[in-house]
Amino acid sequence: MSRFIRSAHRIFLSASRTLTNGCQPRIATANSLLHSKPNATCTTHKSPFTANILRILGNEIEYQLDYAPPHQPATSFNSFTVQDRPGEKWMTMRGKHGDKEEIKLEVTMFDGSAFVPKPGEDGTEKNVLLHISLLVDVSKGQGCPEMEFLCSAWPDRLEIQKVYLLNRDKVITNPYMGPDFRKMNEKLQKTLRDYLEARGVNNELCVFLHEYMMNKDRIELIQWLGNVKSIVEK
Repeated sequence: MSRFIRSAHRIFLSASRTLTNGCQPRIATANSLLHSKPNATCTTHKSPFTANILRILGNEIEYQLDYAPPHQPATSFNSFTVQDRPGEKWMTMRGKHGDKEEIKLEVTMFDGSAFVPKPGEDGTEKNVLLHISLLVDVSKGQGCPEMEFLCSAWPDRLEIQKVYLLNRDKVITNPYMGPDFRKMNEKLQKTLRDYLEARGVNNELCVFLHEYMMNKDRIELIQWLGNVKSIVEK
């Protein structure tokens, strides 16, 4: 997972894109696609097969909007600002700590899961816990290496997987990426967890991220369905 997220991290950091804040217009667009009516000429030439596809897509969009309508995504959480990345499987959060430190979080949508026994059961029934990956960059300005934490956000807790030291001003072909966090001294593990906790990266943040990504997942699905419907209609 570490190799995957770092590779993906480099890809989208190097990309130059115009980001659109807020997803309510996209929800409205999907809703309008549901009720759009092609002109009479187009309708005449649509085959029964195409008409059936449009009907199924329209029904699915309507179901998604009625069953679990998405809401306007949050733009802040505690001391962090939140920047959605419409159409992508990421979002970005930014914050500050003290006068010098800048904190940036790059957060994935759900990218894994784990099964755990249900409380009070005999062990045969399982609950599914969804997993979110996040990179936490702590920067103290130019000339100072950054600390980067690769973390797992479960519904109710944060787990640190790796801790990197990054020097943006120097390219190293094969840098040492640090030890496996879980094999480090327990006191050192606690110290680094407290370090993130003091900067607002904690279990409370995990709860917010899971709520945010659940909503984003619905937004992206409805938008995707609307885009497919729009293409089929043309």
